[in-house]
Amino acid sequence: MNTDLDDPRLTAVGLLAEAYTGLMNRLAAQFEQHRLSAVEFEVLMRLGRSPGNRLRMTDLAGQTTLSTSGVTRVVDRMERGGLVRREACSSDRRSSYAVITEAGQERLAQVLPGHLELVQRWYVGLLPEDRLEELLDSLRTIRDAVNPCATAGSAETVAPV
Repeated sequence: MNTDLDDPRLTAVGLLAEAYTGLMNRLAAQFEQHRLSAVEFEVLMRLGRSPGNRLRMTDLAGQTTLSTSGVTRVVDRMERGGLVRREACSSDRRSSYAVITEAGQERLAQVLPGHLELVQRWYVGLLPEDRLEELLDSLRTIRDAVNPCATAGSAETVAPV
């Protein structure tokens, strides 16, 4: 059994977790100001950046930190708040889409300037441009390996209709 607690693989995972936790803690107060949870903001962002401002519920689960049942609960709550709505999928009766509403787009527009300011201050602005590009490339490589569903339904993967 390897008991090397100085193993750089442990350091790599620990640093990623610590950076993510610290960044999310910096963003949390701003989400609260706008009466959103971090996951609700993530849902609005994913929908707002998707073709037609909508994603299949299963694709939304793949792109977020939520399970399929977790997405259902969050979308139910956001639908009651008027931020999203559901649409039936015309090609598959078992599927439905989550669609950002006008109210959801307005809320996202209210949150985004402050969010981008915090992201600049506590994330992307801390690195020179060349190191940021390397980081983004590295994160995409890792994401694509460990979460291949993360781009499901996005403009990168949607075939023209």
